[in-house]
Amino acid sequence: MAFDIGFYKDKRVFITGHTGFKGSWLCKLLTNAGADVTGYSLEPPTNPSLFQIAQIEKDIHSVIGDIRSYESLKKAFDDAKPEIVLHLAAQPLVRLSYREPAYTYETNVMGTVNILECVRHADCVRSFLNVTTDKVYLNKEWSWGYRENEELDGYDPYSNSKSCSELVTHSYKKSFFTKDDGSSAVAISTARAGNVIGGGDFAEDRIIPDCVRSAIAGKEIVVRNPYSTRPYQHVLEPLYAYLMIAAKQYEDDKYSGWYNVGPDEGDCYQTGALTDLFVKYWGDGLTWVNKYDGGPHEANFLKLDCSKLKSVFGWQPHWHLEEAVKRTVEWSKCLVEKGDVRECMDRQIKAFLNS
Repeated sequence: MAFDIGFYKDKRVFITGHTGFKGSWLCKLLTNAGADVTGYSLEPPTNPSLFQIAQIEKDIHSVIGDIRSYESLKKAFDDAKPEIVLHLAAQPLVRLSYREPAYTYETNVMGTVNILECVRHADCVRSFLNVTTDKVYLNKEWSWGYRENEELDGYDPYSNSKSCSELVTHSYKKSFFTKDDGSSAVAISTARAGNVIGGGDFAEDRIIPDCVRSAIAGKEIVVRNPYSTRPYQHVLEPLYAYLMIAAKQYEDDKYSGWYNVGPDEGDCYQTGALTDLFVKYWGDGLTWVNKYDGGPHEANFLKLDCSKLKSVFGWQPHWHLEEAVKRTVEWSKCLVEKGDVRECMDRQIKAFLNS
């Protein structure tokens, strides 16, 4: 099934979490396609941040606000009058969720309630997509990928709050957006994405940002759990899939539903193997060391079955992991060498869409 990102030209799109890593790349994708984008989010969550470095604010209408504040969110939402809503705002870190569980649940659960309330009370929205995570599933450490009909029961506060966000979305869809004939008043989907990498991620407790920080400092990379297996993909992969799902259900609500968005099985790597790829492309004698720290509970083995996304939309990943790491290093070195990171993003987006 063909999908042309030009669909978004002149479409009014509302993004929550636009100042984050994924949100910044999503804004760039959409504005390059000619969309009219409004973003609602807290200030960028890291310093430095991709949002600021790439000057994303000059491309969109940016509203700084807390997703937990319904009144503030609704004002920005009503002013934007969006046709399409992409919900990315979240507290996204497992370890932080152990330190601040209440804040994590307030943001990830009530934030979802608040944005769905905005959609419920509007008459302009045709398509809504809630971005969750591969960690929503009850992890049984299976060697095969989880499918969309598997049990939702994340372990840690972050993962569990995202499971709750899924269930909130399911309830709103059935309770408020389904007509008597079974069709949808608003097409609603969720997307459960695997781990993403790419230029401009400065988050704590993520392996590639840790690699970049160590490389810039000329220090050995510390890997806290080299044997955990995750479905890694370049950030443009899930973003493209989100836009495809939101566009297709905008045109026909039969495409609404729950979708896994992850790489092919060959791109489910152990963290140590991913670090090896980073070291290969960065060069300069960079090395890493295993310093497993015990840490809070995290899944050891996790991957997704993306057969549904492939069968419904004919979707296939554009870049395998080695290319994703290569592009991440390219962007990071552009930053270090004080190059034009906006131009680098545009070049990588063009290459991705043409691949």
